[in-house]
Amino acid sequence: MIKHIRAGFTFLFTTVALGAMAQSTATTSSPYSQFGLGDINTGLLPQTRAMGGISTAINKINGYNTINLQNPASYGSINLTTIDIGVLGSFSTLKQNAVSSQRNGNFRLSHFNFAAPVSKRSALSFGLVPYSELGYNYRQSIPNFGTGSPADTSAVNYIYSGDGGLSKAYAGYGFGIGRHISFGGNVSYIFGNLRKFRSTEIPSIGNNLNSRSERSNSIGGVNFDYGTQVNFDFGDEREQHLVFGYSGSASSTLNSKVTNIVSQYKTSAQGDESAALDTLSNQVLNDGKIKLPLMHHFGISFQKDGKFLIGADYSIGNWSKLSIPNSSEVLRNSQTLNVGGQFTPNGNALHNYFALIDYRLGFRYDKTYINVANTNINQYAGTFGLGLPLAPNGGTFYKINIAAEYGQRGTLTNNLIKENFFNIHIGFTLNDIWFRKYKFD
Repeated sequence: MIKHIRAGFTFLFTTVALGAMAQSTATTSSPYSQFGLGDINTGLLPQTRAMGGISTAINKINGYNTINLQNPASYGSINLTTIDIGVLGSFSTLKQNAVSSQRNGNFRLSHFNFAAPVSKRSALSFGLVPYSELGYNYRQSIPNFGTGSPADTSAVNYIYSGDGGLSKAYAGYGFGIGRHISFGGNVSYIFGNLRKFRSTEIPSIGNNLNSRSERSNSIGGVNFDYGTQVNFDFGDEREQHLVFGYSGSASSTLNSKVTNIVSQYKTSAQGDESAALDTLSNQVLNDGKIKLPLMHHFGISFQKDGKFLIGADYSIGNWSKLSIPNSSEVLRNSQTLNVGGQFTPNGNALHNYFALIDYRLGFRYDKTYINVANTNINQYAGTFGLGLPLAPNGGTFYKINIAAEYGQRGTLTNNLIKENFFNIHIGFTLNDIWFRKYKFD
């Protein structure tokens, strides 16, 4: 009965989580998310985010099964049914000069991942994670009806905003060949809607009709990820592990349908906006394709069970080849460096809980695909976190993973925006024995 109740609860929570994630709109508040496909999400779990985002050469972490979406070859190390569900809180401060600033924040479900072993050296996994996030809102005011001349105070306000995002539903399989090598792959469906708005208002003219253009890009298509890991075990009890990893994402094609709606509305003296009074245009601008870039990830890690783990990743993305219908944006190739690790004082401690905790620390540096006003937009972040084990129940093991990221993106140079951000990720990991037939004598 307990097994059926637990399975029913898991199914119910999963259904709610998937529905909430699939229906989310703006989940970020960054002006830099308006470029390309938005802020790209790597799909990392809190346990690897806290270590600077190292993941390509990660499979089990301190004996716990981990669903590492970044490299599906890691599924070959999963020997228990594993569920990982998490939430994200993100907070940012935007500055364009030393005086003005804007604070934003949001909180949402971040991921659902499920995996189950098929054989001793293979496992299946599926789940839903965000692929990209879009959300921004800013305005530009130009005097003298938009001419820029200071002779007249009647200014034109141009308001730019956007919301939406893409989600990634995946199913994958990983398997090991012999003791040292494993391979894996994911088939994913990327889907969602990216909406960008441009409004024109003249507040000094009463009862004036304002105009707004809404460009919507509905996206959907299949993507492929693949990877391999090479494992070497050392020590008298094979408790030390050196892992080399590679993973990639294929340059696949997504369907794209771009529509544009132009409408008119009025704004009251208090700033309240009326419903759309008229639709001037509603047309499909393009029904085309988006070509995703080829991605490469390289990683190395070294771990001693119950003691420590250290690692590093290097990733490159050929984003200069990205093509989006009805977009003239020029992106650059991205590069990312991740370093980090964790330390566990005593993984076998019986009477000291603090000795059982995984203490994690890391750093990441991103050369993003964004270039604005001939200025490259880079970001960096320091990461830290905890792995909090809960008391096991028979063959069931639980852990709460917490990760925090504090960093900066952009610059004040050339009148651009500097963004300071703080993200906190909380995940719940369950390792259990499901789908196994028991034999009785």
